[in-house]
Amino acid sequence: MAELLRSSLLDPLPHAFSTRAGLDPAEVLPGGELVRVKQVHSARACIVRHNEREPVEADAMATDCPGLLLGIVTADCAPVLLADIETGVIGAAHAGWRGAVAGVLENTLAAMQDLGARVDRVRAVVGPTIAQDSYEVDEEFRANFTPADERFFRPGRPDRYQFDLPVYVAHRLHQAGVAQVSDLAEDTYAQPGRFHSYRRATHRKSATEGRQISVIGLSR
Repeated sequence: MAELLRSSLLDPLPHAFSTRAGLDPAEVLPGGELVRVKQVHSARACIVRHNEREPVEADAMATDCPGLLLGIVTADCAPVLLADIETGVIGAAHAGWRGAVAGVLENTLAAMQDLGARVDRVRAVVGPTIAQDSYEVDEEFRANFTPADERFFRPGRPDRYQFDLPVYVAHRLHQAGVAQVSDLAEDTYAQPGRFHSYRRATHRKSATEGRQISVIGLSR
């Protein structure tokens, strides 16, 4: 059986973050229907109530429908699973740096609010993602952020910085009103035996297609 990562913050909802071994959706939500979107590093979040014949282009989803299992794939970007357990509204977001800067997390929360969620009740968990020690960036990358974001960059080699994506993602969630945020603190780059990493594969000039999947659902 594949290793599945979970967070007590999202209990008792069916949810899991996979390792490179993947997961069987039926192990997470028996009889559930896996729903995916065509991820394009955007800020778009959509409300889903059934599986579309052709997946829509988006990087986040929200639903209030029991029996659906929202699935996001990542390989260094941050997978974020969200829930207002009291209302029965869930969300899943693919938060790479582009999407996070553009507002994908805020848009996910807005979609959840449209379904009746309250942001102050939302719980969010950041799954396996590239950590600051592994994420070297240059000045051109740094220029995409505001001066107020300086704290998410640590000086590295000459003309280089180390960017803290999971902490930046948590910051955006807190700024949007989410009080309960947890980070699994699993570095995809530094654990080749457990996780796919797009950046590591690029550095090694190997195949970059591998992805983890993160899912959250509502039981019937």
